[in-house]
Amino acid sequence: MSADRADHGFATAPLWTSEVAAAATAGRATAPWQAFGVSIDSRTLVPGDLFVALVGPRFDGHDFVAAALAAGAAAAVVHRVPHDLPPGLPLLVVGDTFEALTDLGQVARMHSRARVVAVTGSVGKTGTKEALIHCLAAQGPTHGTLGSLNNHWGVPLTLARMPDDTAYGVFELGMNHAGEINALTRQVKPDVGVITTVAPVHLEFFPSVEAIAEAKAELFDGMTANGTAVLNRDNPHFARLVAAARTRGLSRIRSFGRHPDADARLTDASLHATSSAVTATVRGRRLQYGIGLPGEHWVVNSLAVLLAVDALGADVIAAAGALGDLTPIKGRGVRRRLTVGGGAVVLIDESYNASPVATEAALQVLARNQPGPGGRRIAVLGDMLELGREAVEFHAALAEPIAAAAVDLVFTAGPLTAALDAALPAARRGGHAADAAALAPIVTAAVRPGDVVLVKGSAGSRMAVVVAALAALGTDPGTT
Repeated sequence: MSADRADHGFATAPLWTSEVAAAATAGRATAPWQAFGVSIDSRTLVPGDLFVALVGPRFDGHDFVAAALAAGAAAAVVHRVPHDLPPGLPLLVVGDTFEALTDLGQVARMHSRARVVAVTGSVGKTGTKEALIHCLAAQGPTHGTLGSLNNHWGVPLTLARMPDDTAYGVFELGMNHAGEINALTRQVKPDVGVITTVAPVHLEFFPSVEAIAEAKAELFDGMTANGTAVLNRDNPHFARLVAAARTRGLSRIRSFGRHPDADARLTDASLHATSSAVTATVRGRRLQYGIGLPGEHWVVNSLAVLLAVDALGADVIAAAGALGDLTPIKGRGVRRRLTVGGGAVVLIDESYNASPVATEAALQVLARNQPGPGGRRIAVLGDMLELGREAVEFHAALAEPIAAAAVDLVFTAGPLTAALDAALPAARRGGHAADAAALAPIVTAAVRPGDVVLVKGSAGSRMAVVVAALAALGTDPGTT
């Protein structure tokens, strides 16, 4: 095993050997090898990985096999041997590389003795997944989804990477079309399934929010017979999800929220600019704990985390204590203190993604941040995508939560946020541009010492460009 793998915290024992992988995929190994990880991207491959040459709509992994092997890949999984490869290199030749990746994942899941939780939801699934990984890692070997590898490639990849000694597996399942979660949950076979909430997201691909709820309920299709469903008791689609779970034969249903009948019930919360203090009753046990991240959405989702920990048989009190050490995920609330014009500017980076519910939650966090002397609360917002026919109305409707958050200045980028710009009073309009690249210089020219700046938008609106432009202004890019 290379030192690089240990330095990056990856497996220190082989995950796959040529013999086992060939049997799992009905493939043919050209030479003996052993792999300590699995990769589908030659750019991020760590020496010792098994490289799987997937074929996508805009790329063919077979074109990067030579580069992967040169970068230290233990072997490459291919369904055709690239003509430029010299003979004798370690390959696993299969009928189809995507099916082979799925086979590897299924064999890993079949052999694993881990207790597994899967998380989905219209918003909050990545944060909830990360919180679960954080809380469980202190209680046993924990393996989970990296970043947002939650789709038809990411889920089997995460399964194929799962070490034999894993005690807890944490998987994020994403979708934007009906049927996608069904396929993923049948691979993961979760013992616990968490649905954070159902909200108007991906409406471009669904006729109604009710249809989104039905798609999220596909999570139950692959759950183990004695599995536990963890659901948001305050969500208007709670009864629909309960019925769906029972229809699939699940009898263990746990709920969270403010509702008096919730199994994990929020009784009090003190919300601050960078953290929260919570009092809750979790299955009859009164708990007081802190969360190292701000926002009521984090408070509510922490209840889902604790219910899932309990359902997995892990220590709930220890998990509650660990929530105080949570840190933001890149593009999802990371704070930077910048030095601009001889003073300080706080940048809150929420540029990874956006929806109406998530944007309103981010605005509430902005509201709890007090600007410095002469400073302002500034929101820099990009288009929220995949909202369907009502997209313009959803954007214009943000004017109300913006006002409630006492935001002083709003900058917007993209054709959809033009509706929001038009809905704002003149004094609150900072500027509008066709896209993030055009907006970035307008924002950087406007910020001044004391400002607190929130940047948010869907991934496709590329608001990270604005974040980078703002960060380039400062001389103190450390987090706050």
